[in-house]
Amino acid sequence: MYAHILLAVDGSEHSVRATNEAIKMARLNEESKIEVIFVADFSKVKDDVLHAEGKEALEIARRKKLSAVEEKLEEANVSYYVTILKGDPGPVIVDHANKQNVDLTIIGSRGLNSLQEMVLGSVSHKIAKRVQSPVMIVK
Repeated sequence: MYAHILLAVDGSEHSVRATNEAIKMARLNEESKIEVIFVADFSKVKDDVLHAEGKEALEIARRKKLSAVEEKLEEANVSYYVTILKGDPGPVIVDHANKQNVDLTIIGSRGLNSLQEMVLGSVSHKIAKRVQSPVMIVK
């Protein structure tokens, strides 16, 4: 089934819902590993660095965004690891998923309306179009 599941998260409630689905998929195969990927958005990185009290504080702040996701994965007793990357989330996730040959990519949807998605774009939409493996978008 799915041995390498990529779970793209941003610390939102949508990420937690996506985590629930990743757990369901991982339980289908005992050998499944979930790779939790968090992308520090370039447009926000500078602001984060300016307000952080140091490199350790910045890392703690990023990990705090992942705490709800990690708690769910630990409670479910599924195998996972975290990858933190920097850049524009859409292209970075697509590039990482394709290079790592993941079996399934799971991401939460913020539920943008058509106009917002057309103007702003959508990370989940970009991933669905460009990742070469199956993609699950969780509402």
